[in-house]
Formats: sequence, structure tokens, C-alpha cells
Amino acid sequence: MSQKPISGVKIPIRSFGRRRTKGLRATRAGAMDDVLPRVSIVLPEAKTDPRSFFDFPVKEVWFEIGFGNGEHLLHQALNNPDVGFIGCEPFMNGVAALCVGIQEKNLKNIRIWPEDARLLMEKFKPHSLDRLFLLHPDPWPKTRHHKRRFVQTETLDEIAQLLKPGTEFRMATDHPELAAWLLEKTYFHPAFKWLATCADDWRKPPADWPETRYGQKGVEQGRPPAYLSFRRR
Repeated sequence: MSQKPISGVKIPIRSFGRRRTKGLRATRAGAMDDVLPRVSIVLPEAKTDPRSFFDFPVKEVWFEIGFGNGEHLLHQALNNPDVGFIGCEPFMNGVAALCVGIQEKNLKNIRIWPEDARLLMEKFKPHSLDRLFLLHPDPWPKTRHHKRRFVQTETLDEIAQLLKPGTEFRMATDHPELAAWLLEKTYFHPAFKWLATCADDWRKPPADWPETRYGQKGVEQGRPPAYLSFRRR
């Protein structure tokens, strides 16, 4: 998310998430050492078509913000080999887990940005993304921290600029108060149309949504996710 300049000086983006919590297991460390140099994105200097990050022609580019351990991203990439996937995750344990999956499944259509997604989004050309996922972002439940939530009006402005008209913006969260925040912010943004027509549309995942360990754990603990799908007008 670009922040407004003060006296001509741009305020740097701040990330509040943890980079790493514990040492990596040998398998994950080895996979990251092998895979990440080949699939990590170098921040371009100028506005760029994200298709250029792939070394083969891709039909579309789908962008996932905060991929966790990469289960959803791996599932989508495996089932859509002609689509280029860009996953953003500053938490290095998650990056390492995704690298294991890329290595095991020999996937060629994933690129990783192991930093704050907003830094990369600033470098994309307008209308260059075909789908965007924001899955289980940090809820920042305390009122004084709400300004840290990823979805703000300014962020939605930028997402709207990057998505092609008619494409999909999907979100999910198992935090009820954050679900209300995401729905309100996006529903009242003029660039997006909520696709739900009945309660099951937000209570049940889309047909191509894989079951993940995080999602299953939430259901078992009485925290069923809300699935929010919007179309870029």
C-alpha cells in the first residue's frame, strides 16, 4: 500500500509480522537453499508486467498475499499449470514449507516474493493481475492496531488498479470481527461487487479451494472460516 507523502518524503512501508519463529528442519532448509534462488523475485526498478517473472508463456497471473505454508498456492499451481502464480510471505518458515512443495511436485509456475506484498504491488503495471487471494490475514484484533490490517481503503484502491475488470478477488478469515471488516471495506468500495447470493456462498469454500491444516484446525476449534469473493467491476 502506498502511503501519502509528507513534505515530499514518502513514508516507508512497515511490516509487523514475525520473520521467523524457530530453526528450520534440515528438509526445509535444504529445499529453501535449492529452490528459493531460482524462484524468488528481484524487485524491478520500473513498472513491470508480472508475466515477465516467468520463463515460459503464462495465460494469466494469480497473486496470493500471505500464503502461510503454501498449501492453497501449491494446490492452485498444480491444477492450473498454464497460470503463473506469485506468492508473497515474509514469514520464512512458510517460505521454506512452500519450497519443499515446489521441489517435491517439480512445479515451474510459482514465483516467491519473501517480503511485504505491498512493496511488489507498487511495481506492477495497471490491470496486470487476473486473480488475487488474501487468505487468513492477521486480524490485529486490538482497536489501536486496526490501522495495521492489510485491507484498508487505500489498499483496495491499489488492488482495484492492478486487477483486470471482471477478475476475482478472494478473501478468507476465521476471525468474525475481521470478516465484518473485510466485507464492509470491500462491499462499499466502488470497484468491487460481492458475488454472494446466499449464505452458503460465504459459509462454504469455492469448489477449487483445498482443505488446509490451518482451515481444518479452525473448524475443529469452532472457528469456521468466512469466504468472501468479489469481482472487479
